[in-house]
Amino acid sequence: MENKNRFEQRSFRPPEDITKKEKKISFAKIKKTLLAKPSKKRLLIILSICTALVFATVAYLLFFSPKPAEPSPLPEVVSNYTPPAPKTKTSPLTGVQVEPALAERAVTGIMIENSIDARPQAGLTDAGVVFEAIAEGGITRFLALFQESQPDYIGPIRSARPYYVRWATGFDAAYVHSGGSPEALELISSLGTKDMDHARNDDFFTRVSNRYAPHNVYTSMARLDELRASKGFTKSDFTGFARIQENEDEEETKDTSIATATAIDFDISGPQYNTSYNYDTESKTYKRFLADQNHVDERSGKQIAPRVVVALMTDYAIHPDGVHSTYKVVGDGKILVFQDGKVYEGKWQKDSESASLKFMTNNGEDLELEPGQTWITAIEEGGVSYTP
Repeated sequence: MENKNRFEQRSFRPPEDITKKEKKISFAKIKKTLLAKPSKKRLLIILSICTALVFATVAYLLFFSPKPAEPSPLPEVVSNYTPPAPKTKTSPLTGVQVEPALAERAVTGIMIENSIDARPQAGLTDAGVVFEAIAEGGITRFLALFQESQPDYIGPIRSARPYYVRWATGFDAAYVHSGGSPEALELISSLGTKDMDHARNDDFFTRVSNRYAPHNVYTSMARLDELRASKGFTKSDFTGFARIQENEDEEETKDTSIATATAIDFDISGPQYNTSYNYDTESKTYKRFLADQNHVDERSGKQIAPRVVVALMTDYAIHPDGVHSTYKVVGDGKILVFQDGKVYEGKWQKDSESASLKFMTNNGEDLELEPGQTWITAIEEGGVSYTP
């Protein structure tokens, strides 16, 4: 009985709540785990897993995420950028760097007289290219070509001759003259030369009172511009002479094998019309003399001083009329080019009556001229001499 009571006392002891004990132990373990310092191996494993998850996410977004539809059609990309305009441009006539608008001007070719009563002339110092040849009776005459320069007083203006017409047409120039020989006037028409004859456009010219006719016809470039515009002569399509670039290093272009020429003499037709030049090292120009006198501008008194002097050697004869001159100006021939105090041998070529005139070396390459005024004298071979 006594044992039974002991058993009953033991069996009916209040039950113990073991869930609280388990929870207590579980939180303790978690706390211990979190506060415990992870091992290097565990850190590497965690880092590897994280890196793999990042790469997997990026790959999924790249390959499986939806992409925006491309516009149809694709928009045209239009740039509003405008490059700045060049500050200067090479003049096709002279090779000089000028304002772009000046390099686009049409060329104007003007016949200027050189009889004794016509001297001194006005405007020749401003011309870009000048041709000199005999008109008749040994009296020379000039074809002065202008592009960027715009003198306000030019003359005296005289009549046309066929060889001047062919030279002017080669520059696609508006051709200014006061009448002309029958052959020249017919050639102007047949070649389609841009004709600006004084006889048909008298309002754009003036007969000055300080000279007597026919040595008194003058004009200005402003008036000729107005006349050109009225006729639609606004552009000139031609190939200018090959020119040395103004910024080219002079030391690189020097050639000690080239002969020097500081004094030049042209025996054209006689003492009143023969010319000569002296090279000026400071300005790199050739001071021009006519009949042993300084050849100067009528208004400014400035001596004519081209940068380049060319002896264009060609055949000369008297026209069958017994008065006018004839020159061979289509074809080819020899030239002597004087520039920078030196002389260069070469050849000229003009393929047709309206083709541009070319200057070449004896090897057939372009003979490059110095930029600036170029004075070209048509002369028979043997008519020019020079000294070092």
